[in-house]
Amino acid sequence: MSISVIFNEARLTGMALAKIGNPLRDEPLQTSKTLCHFKDDDAELLTHCFLKPFQRLELHELNDIDENKLHEFVSGIFESKDQLLDKGGEIARHLYKNSNHPSIKPGDLCVAHLEEILVNGSPTEAICIIKSESKVPFLQVAMIDGDLQLTTQQGIYPDKIDKGCLILNHGGADGYAVYLFDKGGGTQFWNREFVNASPTRTDEFMTKRYSEMCVAFANTGVPDDGMKQERIDVAKRAVSYMTETDEFDIEEMKETVIETPALAEEFTNFKKDYEETEVGITLDPQFTVAKKEAKKVERKLNSRLKLDVGVDMRFSTGFQKASGTFLEKGVDEERDMKYVKIYYHSEV
Repeated sequence: MSISVIFNEARLTGMALAKIGNPLRDEPLQTSKTLCHFKDDDAELLTHCFLKPFQRLELHELNDIDENKLHEFVSGIFESKDQLLDKGGEIARHLYKNSNHPSIKPGDLCVAHLEEILVNGSPTEAICIIKSESKVPFLQVAMIDGDLQLTTQQGIYPDKIDKGCLILNHGGADGYAVYLFDKGGGTQFWNREFVNASPTRTDEFMTKRYSEMCVAFANTGVPDDGMKQERIDVAKRAVSYMTETDEFDIEEMKETVIETPALAEEFTNFKKDYEETEVGITLDPQFTVAKKEAKKVERKLNSRLKLDVGVDMRFSTGFQKASGTFLEKGVDEERDMKYVKIYYHSEV
C-alpha cells in the first residue's frame, strides 16, 4: 500500500558523522566523538538539503528484518534518540564492512535524526543517511590579515550527494518504509549489501515497471536485426493493453499482444533478465492497473517514430493529443511501402 509523505514541517535534531574509506585499499574509517547540533536557521537549511534528493522516489521497505543490521541500528535510535551517536557509529562500521569492492570510492557519511515528517498525516521521525563521494570547489571572500582575500575550499554540494537512504519510523514490524538512491549504482552494494531493501509492491509500482519494461523491450536489439519493428509493435500493444484494462494478467497480455512464438519466447527471456538486473524482484503476474502510470509511459512510447529509411521524428505531448488532426499513416500499394503524412501551417 502506498503512503503519503510530506517533508514541509520536518526538522533535523542531531547528526553523527564519519569518513568512510575502502578497506581493500587499507583506507581508514573515522567516526565522530560527539553529535553535531545546529542553530535553528542552519538546521532548517540542512533539513531542506538532506531531504531534497528523496522527493519523488519509489517507496521501498527493509528486507530480512530479523537479520538486517541497518534495521537493528535504526530501531535502536527510534527507541531512544540518545543512541544516535553510538548507533550512527555502528551504521558507519556496517557500511565500511560492506565497502569491499575496488570501485567503491571513499566519502563523507552523515547519519541524521529528523522529526515531524508527516506520514499519512501523522508526525513521524526518520533517519537520513547520506554519503558524499565527491567534493565540489567553492569560492569565499574572507578577511585575512586585515584585508579581503578570495579563498577556495572543498565541500559537499547538496545536489551532488552520491548515495542516500531515508528510513521512516513507519511499518517497522514488516520492515521500515525506505526511500533510497545511488547515483553511481555500478556495484549495487548500497542497496543490496548496506541497506537491503526491496520496492514496495504497489499497483503503481507494478504498472510503472511493466510499462517501462515494454519500452526497454522495444529498444533492445540492433536496429536492423529484422525484429526491431515487431518488438516496437509488441511494446505499444502491451502498454495500450494496460491503459484499456483494469486488471492486469501477464498471460492474457501475452496472448493479446504477441503474435509469434519466437517473439513470445524473446519477451519472456527479456522479462526475466529485466527483473534480475533492473528491478531486483519478480514482478507480480496480476495486479490492478494504475492508469496514470500507464498513460505516462504510453505518451513516452508514442513520442518517437523511427523509420528504417533513416528518419527519426519526435512528437511533443501536445502533438500526440492532436495527432488525429495532423498525422496520417497509410500504405502505398504501388510502392509496397508504408507512409506518414504530417500537416502543418508553418515552420517555426
